[in-house]
Amino acid sequence: MARREGASAAWDRARAAARELGERTGPSAARRVPLAEALGATLASDLPALVGIPDCDTSAMDGYAVCGPGPWRVTGRVLAGAAPTDDALTPGTAVEIATGAPVPPGTTSVLPYEHARAEGVGTAPGTVPGATVSGETEPDRHVRRAGEDTRPGDVVLKQGAPVTAAVLGLAASLGHDALPVRRPVLAVLVTGDEVVRSGVPGPGRVRDAIGPMLPGLAAWAGARAEPPAHLGDVRAGLADALHSAAGAGADAVAVCGASSKGPADHLRSALDDLGAETVVDGVACRPGHPQLLARLPDGPAVVGLPGNPGAALVAAVTLLAPLLSALAGRPDPAAAAPGRAELSAPVRPHPRDTRLVAVRLTGSAAEPVGHDRPGSLRSPAAADGYAVIPPDWSGPVAEIVRLPR
Repeated sequence: MARREGASAAWDRARAAARELGERTGPSAARRVPLAEALGATLASDLPALVGIPDCDTSAMDGYAVCGPGPWRVTGRVLAGAAPTDDALTPGTAVEIATGAPVPPGTTSVLPYEHARAEGVGTAPGTVPGATVSGETEPDRHVRRAGEDTRPGDVVLKQGAPVTAAVLGLAASLGHDALPVRRPVLAVLVTGDEVVRSGVPGPGRVRDAIGPMLPGLAAWAGARAEPPAHLGDVRAGLADALHSAAGAGADAVAVCGASSKGPADHLRSALDDLGAETVVDGVACRPGHPQLLARLPDGPAVVGLPGNPGAALVAAVTLLAPLLSALAGRPDPAAAAPGRAELSAPVRPHPRDTRLVAVRLTGSAAEPVGHDRPGSLRSPAAADGYAVIPPDWSGPVAEIVRLPR
């Protein structure tokens, strides 16, 4: 069946429809997972502090915890890891102290080693009781008071925050061993009798480039891609695979290939067999116009990606990333700053469709990479994002959508 001009959705409307479908069907189920398994997921609830930071008054420097004006008589030593004490300093006394150690009650400041003048036995780090120290101090200088950074019960991150490496460290420092997160599951179906999974493809064959690309893109959007299932160009097999993915609990399904309208493209008919709701049937963009978005009855959303890998990546940025990020309960990563940039070289618009042109970003400028071909990933592999060039574009400033890095 030939593609009917004018039947495809506008590119910006298609992206909005994918986001709306994800918000309408999501968010994905929340699970509590150990910190080691949470990286890249999305917080499913606010993150509270279980302990204060610091949890007691501590020293911010190696030196002497002192009380009142000097000079001070050294009465002891406190190392990191020691329990807080009830034995208070009195005016004119001090204890040698390590960074992070609890300061005794009565501490007015900490005098660092490098600012201290020590007299008596051991006049350097390692001073023993009986020595005296003197130096200039300021009230509360180098003393970290309990809860001055974070108090117990404070909400330090809101629901919807991506779980980064720093978030994992923060959660651990606040006493958490596990986090409630959302991470949608993406099933991946790679179709095509001509597709091979490894090695150098022979004549008339092509290597699967989309299957290896999708896990990184899914993770970028806060989801997890399952290992791809490879299918031939068989309608019944595709319908069965879609049904199985839905039964296995996938939140979304990406079908690579089979989204066009050629004799070997069976996605639409397989979706019809399953009673799916079609949300987007083709997008007016180049490359990537034969893409599709649907939802199975009481089941996951299905994104049909073109078989050409360059076109598939455009379709993934257009439909898959907005869908998955909505299911994860987080912003669309493709919409990250900068929202617009000035192109450093001329670009010709398409007369009817929106062009997605791979660009490198340098400051406020966007440099077209070149090598824009639907069947190749050479251009986006060297790019930071796509410049969005609608048919009526006159330049030089264009909207920018980001690519996963």
